[in-house]
Amino acid sequence: MRIKGFPLLKKDIETMAILIDDPIWPFRGEHWAHLVSDQSYEELHQFAGSIGIPRHTFQGDHYDIPERLWRTAVDEGAVPTDPRVLVKRLREAGLRKRKSANQ
Repeated sequence: MRIKGFPLLKKDIETMAILIDDPIWPFRGEHWAHLVSDQSYEELHQFAGSIGIPRHTFQGDHYDIPERLWRTAVDEGAVPTDPRVLVKRLREAGLRKRKSANQ
């Protein structure tokens, strides 16, 4: 799905706040991606709403995005990002939520 080798300039990465990993996470017969903001939850909610993702599906620090909506998210400005980098950026921004012990 992602265009491999597409160069992103450092300045583009620094100014982009909505990140999405590849839809590699299987659940209920589909593959899912994680959509996050490294700036604020409000920005994330606004972006998710703009592509039709209901706010009640927010997972504490991210939205799960089905593979069928991945291209829409990217077309609207989400930056394809390696899952490890996505988590790192969340932590650096202080927006990463830890899972509770019973999850």
